[in-house]
Amino acid sequence: MGWAYRTFVRPVQRLQSSEGAHGRALRMLRLASATRAGQAALRRLYKPKQAESVEVWGLHFPNRFGLAAGMDKRAEALRGWSSIGFGFIEVGGVTMHAQEGNPKPRMFRDDRSRSLINRMGFNNDGSEAVAERISKDLSKRGSLPCPLFVNLGKSKITPNEEALSDYATSMQRLHHVVDGFVVNVSSPNTPNLRDLQHESVLGDLLEGLSKVLSDLNATVESPRPMLVKFAPDLDVATLLGMVDVARNAGADGVVLSNTTVERGPAEHPAQARFLAEKGGLSGAPLKDRSTALIQAVHDHTDGSWPIIGVGGISDAKDAQEKLDAGATLLQAYSAFVFEGPSLVRNVVDGLASTSTS
Repeated sequence: MGWAYRTFVRPVQRLQSSEGAHGRALRMLRLASATRAGQAALRRLYKPKQAESVEVWGLHFPNRFGLAAGMDKRAEALRGWSSIGFGFIEVGGVTMHAQEGNPKPRMFRDDRSRSLINRMGFNNDGSEAVAERISKDLSKRGSLPCPLFVNLGKSKITPNEEALSDYATSMQRLHHVVDGFVVNVSSPNTPNLRDLQHESVLGDLLEGLSKVLSDLNATVESPRPMLVKFAPDLDVATLLGMVDVARNAGADGVVLSNTTVERGPAEHPAQARFLAEKGGLSGAPLKDRSTALIQAVHDHTDGSWPIIGVGGISDAKDAQEKLDAGATLLQAYSAFVFEGPSLVRNVVDGLASTSTS
């Protein structure tokens, strides 16, 4: 079905704004998965046939390939993502306060380089509303067949000095409806958020959140892990320092990496205009940098700290490179825009074929 998406859907997308196309695709998936019959149809069309499951943090992942944060900020299409075969889902970013995000237009794509730029600014309904939406879905339809993570961000109106309270409130509101948390201190689209990527500040934040999470986990049978997501723009030495801080503070793993504010040279005039847009760049241009950071963290931790690898994965070869570098799990965001739902089967089945050949 990938050829149909590339032949019919992507040409139509080029006539729409990037955010508009994103919203329509999300609504279509939500509607398609609204019934059991629809979910079954999606599974027949897209679900991987050779998935290899894995256990991490006491959670069962049907396969290693998950949906990255940013695609489903409001947790609208949970049944759709699981039906097309993702091994886990990360919704958000979610903040304590509902917020509209940055002014539009704020999402851009370049088809030739297979990359996106966004400056969304954590537009979301707020953690209370997202928790209620997930709770209603689980109550109505039962548990999901794969783990559900939530990406936690800091509200724009909250000063960094009060970041702990902001993150902790969202964690408390969502704890009963998700399987794990990703603490996002690396989005380039919230003013001063990346200032939290300093050792003393990060340590205080994560230690505080670890205490909150420990108390919450004492009330449930399955403890929720806490991961931290870093930017690819950190130099390796700084990143490894942050990794040590995060591990000592009680974080259970890391997501590498978020979008980048760096830009490479333009290959054509249209791409030059694209690269001039402010925001975080994701997609194929991020692939090598994120893989190098995965390798560095894996070597630094002797492979003892789980890593979710994200950035530029568009096929099984890209995915295998990140696994070889030391990633435990994988995620995609931009490639889903360019490849459509067949991406999941292509990557997961491709990995299975590689492991048996």
